[in-house]
Amino acid sequence: MNTIKVKNVILGDGIPKICVPIAARTKKEIIDEALNFKNINADVAEWRVDWFDDAFDIEKVKDVLKDLTVALNNIPLLFTFRTLKEGGEKPIDIETYAVINKAAAATGLIDLLDVEAFIGDKVVKDIIKTAHIAGVKVVASNHDFEKTPPKKDIIYRLRKMQDLGADIPKIAVMPKCKLDVLELLEATVIMSEKYTDRPIITISMSKIGTISRLLGEEFGSALTFGAVNKASAPGQIDVEDLHSILHLLHNSIHKSKGELYAE
Repeated sequence: MNTIKVKNVILGDGIPKICVPIAARTKKEIIDEALNFKNINADVAEWRVDWFDDAFDIEKVKDVLKDLTVALNNIPLLFTFRTLKEGGEKPIDIETYAVINKAAAATGLIDLLDVEAFIGDKVVKDIIKTAHIAGVKVVASNHDFEKTPPKKDIIYRLRKMQDLGADIPKIAVMPKCKLDVLELLEATVIMSEKYTDRPIITISMSKIGTISRLLGEEFGSALTFGAVNKASAPGQIDVEDLHSILHLLHNSIHKSKGELYAE
């Protein structure tokens, strides 16, 4: 599998990187949260723009981005406007969604852009093209809050994201039982070993799926999400606990191979 480097962070190699969402209503709250990143073990920051009170005012979004990138001090920034259908805070039409995402990419102030993969192929390809012209990597995403699809459907969705041109396919699904978590993990292994040449992100949500957020290194998921002030999705773990567990697992698994991780 090929890796992707975003600033100083390499996705798809070793311990899954930790992304921490910033989900706040005002510019001051957003910047304050970003300034706190120097005190936490986060590799990537995700700005959940749909939480922002002025999310539909592009100039105010750009104004936040200018100060946000400074506050993060070289931590890669993932820009995400999550739609209501996939767990977001605000309803948004497809045209506005495209305009906001393309405008954000064109600023040159973001490193990664989340694009929901099933809002329409033409729209998705257009946003991805704009992002790539601006040098921004694209995370194509799909969130199923109703169920865990069969592994063949999970793999289909991830492969579809690749076909659309995404740099990093991502899927998050809702388990109803422990076997659903295994379905997601099996799909992750199959996808990562047989069908992809790039990092992928897979998540089983809720408390039942918590274990999926910890096993990415062995099963093939490159990024996991941790929480500080508030979780942006069901089942997110406190970022410091997540960091400790990921490193403990890595050291335990690779100790016998002489690959003890040195921080």
